[in-house]
Amino acid sequence: MKLATFKHNGRTHLGEVRGDRVYLTSMAESLDYMIQRGMLPTIRSESLPLSEVTLDVPVHPGKIIAIGRNYRDHAKETGSEIPKAPLIFAKLPSALIGHGEAITWRASITQEVDWEGELAVVIGRRARRVREGDALKHVFGYSIANDVSARDLQMRIDAQWTRAKGLDTFCPLGPWIVTADAIPNPQTLGIRTTVNGAVMQDGHTRDMIFPVAQLVSYCSEMFTLNPGDVILTGTPSGVGVGMTPPTFLKDGDTVEVEIEGIGRLSNPCRVEAE
Repeated sequence: MKLATFKHNGRTHLGEVRGDRVYLTSMAESLDYMIQRGMLPTIRSESLPLSEVTLDVPVHPGKIIAIGRNYRDHAKETGSEIPKAPLIFAKLPSALIGHGEAITWRASITQEVDWEGELAVVIGRRARRVREGDALKHVFGYSIANDVSARDLQMRIDAQWTRAKGLDTFCPLGPWIVTADAIPNPQTLGIRTTVNGAVMQDGHTRDMIFPVAQLVSYCSEMFTLNPGDVILTGTPSGVGVGMTPPTFLKDGDTVEVEIEGIGRLSNPCRVEAE
């Protein structure tokens, strides 16, 4: 199932996406509510064209755990060592935006805004010290994320990652969640990022250093994963900072991340007035 949170006529709804339509559920509860309780919605026959609704952030996680340098070619392009264990950092829930919403920043804060298309894992069952062989049983589904990063803050000004990765709008997520039964093996997915239609990243989840099951297990050894929590699994090569010369997002750009079997997450970019 492709489960979406969306707005129509000023109200928020939950529905299942099929083709170019979204079918409403018979329940008023949010997707967050259902994930917390291990439920799936009952789908009605009533539907709306996707073109007539506004997609929202599909889930509102308690925590967003991100994995750095989880593709060898990406580590190499940034001049970094290949990690011997998953490199964990956090993104802030306040950074979340949905499909179609604008990634925004102020030039006085950052001038080197980069893209990082990533597979997002949505936890469905509480996970604490779970074995790798059981880890995928704790996954509710998968979505698409863009780990937007202010490289000047990350690499020179702050020399750490919290502000660079956590600015408002720096975590696009969506356009919906595909339930885990539809993706039995998350290591079989192509992932592509484009900026204004030009391909920047063209990778595959089979190239992860630490696959999804290992990431879920490893993270659960450090802290409890609760239903609705999200893990961003790292980005393949092709980010702007690794180009010659480095290339960054600018006002008016559109960045899109597409993952096989899930869909396409699209966001315009806008530099805000001071």
